[in-house]
Order: sequence, then C-alpha cells, then structure tokens
Amino acid sequence: MNILSIRLFFIFLSVFAGNYIGIILSNYDTQAGIIGAVVGLVSSVCIIFIENQMRKYSMRNLSAAVFGLVFGFFMAWIVSLIVKLIPMEETSYACFQIVFVILFCYLGMAIAIRGKDDFNIVVPYIRFVRQDQREDVIILDTSTIIDGRIADIAKTNFIDAKLCVPVFVLKELHKIADSEDALKRQRGRRGLDILNKIQKEKDLDVKVYKEDYDDIRETDTKLIRLAKVLSAKIFTNDYNLSKVAELEHIRVLNINDLSNALKTVYLPGEQIDVRIIKEGSEKKQGLAYLEDGTMIVVENAKNLIGRTLKVIVTSILQTSAGRMIFAEIPDDHRNLKNNQ
Repeated sequence: MNILSIRLFFIFLSVFAGNYIGIILSNYDTQAGIIGAVVGLVSSVCIIFIENQMRKYSMRNLSAAVFGLVFGFFMAWIVSLIVKLIPMEETSYACFQIVFVILFCYLGMAIAIRGKDDFNIVVPYIRFVRQDQREDVIILDTSTIIDGRIADIAKTNFIDAKLCVPVFVLKELHKIADSEDALKRQRGRRGLDILNKIQKEKDLDVKVYKEDYDDIRETDTKLIRLAKVLSAKIFTNDYNLSKVAELEHIRVLNINDLSNALKTVYLPGEQIDVRIIKEGSEKKQGLAYLEDGTMIVVENAKNLIGRTLKVIVTSILQTSAGRMIFAEIPDDHRNLKNNQ
C-alpha cells in the first residue's frame, strides 16, 4: 500500500463519516447528510494538503516540536495546579489556564527546535545496539568528493563505516557545477560524477543526510555541527577544516595524510633511479619526481636535465605540503659528468 492509496482511503472515510454525522445530528435528514459528506471531503483534502506541505520539514524538527509541545502542556498543568491554590473566581482561573497553555507550549516548542541537536531526538544512523557493535559514520565534505580519490579508496574495502553526504554539501556541489567559471563548473560536475560512482558501490552504505542548518552560513561550520550531532568523523583534504575540527575534538580523516603515509619510504644512503626534469630553486640543483609525486632535489644536477641516473638519498624532509627527498649524484656519475 502506497501513500496515494492511504490518502484515497482517508478521503473515503472522511466523506462517509461526514455523511453519517450530518444524518445523526439532523435527525436523519438526507440533505444534511450530503452537506456533512461535502464538509468531510473538503476537510480531508485540506488535511492532505497540510500533510503534503509537512514533507519540507525534517523528522528531527517535527520530533523536537512534539517533544516541546508535550513538555509545554506538562509545565502548564503544573503551574495551573499551583495557581489554583490562590483564591480566585473560576473564570479568572480558566483565563490563567489558557494563558499558561499558550505560553508554555510556545516556549517548549521554540526551545526544543532551537536545541534539537542537543536533544538528539531522532538521529539517522544511530540505533540501540551493543557497545561492541557500534556503527561508525563518516561525513564527506565537498573537497573530498571533488578530489575523487574517495572512489578509489572505496573500492579497496578499507572503509567499514556508513558514509554520510549532507544535503548542504550537495547544494554546494550543484552551485559549483552551475558556476559561470568553466574550471569551477568542471570541478562541480566531476564531484557529482564521483558521488554517483560511490553510491553504486555494493559494499558501501552511502546516505544523504537531509538536515540543513539554516542558521549557519558557512559549510565548514555546518560540517562541524553535524559531526558533533552524529558523533561522526569528517573525511576531508581541507587543511583549515582539519585544524578546526581537531580543535573541536572531532576525528578527521585526511586524504593527503593517507597519501603521504602510503608513499614509499627511502632511507639515507639508498640509491634510486630518477629522471632530472628541471632546475631547482638553488644553484646547481636539479628536480626529479617519483611516480607518487614526491619531489627529489638532486645537488649538482642542473646540467643533467633530461637524463636518467642513479642518485643517493641524503635526507628526507616531511612538510605539511608533502614529503621532499634530498639526494646527491654518486661519484661514478659525477666523474662521468666531469669527463663530458
């Protein structure tokens, strides 16, 4: 049974109930029954319209509102019992009751919706399970999706967690994909293609988190808030976001850190074959690159551009931008160069 069948059944019951109530209240007048049926039809259509409009609101907001409403009724009842101890007329007491119900229901709903993240009433991906079976959630940010390496990592089955794509990240991707700048447009479309690719992976559970934070403008701040709500990790290659998340005590999975960790390790004294590509920043230096993109600075190799030769690793420098290897030319190659 789908939602359309339920709505049609609800309309039928409303028309039948309206006809029955109209006949009963009018001492079995057929015309009153017809009026009641029309009232039931109009009322049911209006209710369905309201229900359809409520789809724009998330379950978390609705749950928070219901919680606040119930709490407001309870507080109004407590305060009314206290006020009843004060001698007054019944009409005055009834007026106080109305004021208390309206006041506390409003305050309860407003406070509950504003603090829905703290209440954590309905949170996707979280359910009652044993502590040793707790499911992890990883939030993907815009830079990670556009980068594209997440798709290759997903194929390795190293990710054993649910991937969460916030709706505000999707909005940002669509905005970039529709940009007038050709480069930005290409990056945005690439991100959408990558997202579509990882959603088709059978071994991955990728969900779109539909809760947005309209009171926050910056996407990074929204990611921080969402990570706190879901007790999740953030998958990113954004350096600034990583640092802010660490300050907020949120675990970060940085693709660049993973890439640097997987690069081949060379120790001082080892020999490697490299091809000198261009001049270095310092005098007589030549630059070469490994297959993983690691830059090698070779001393006295400025005049060997275009040649492939063995070099000896002298030191390794780890920077925030990546790893750099410093090397020098062995004596046999240096002598060969001098002979030339």
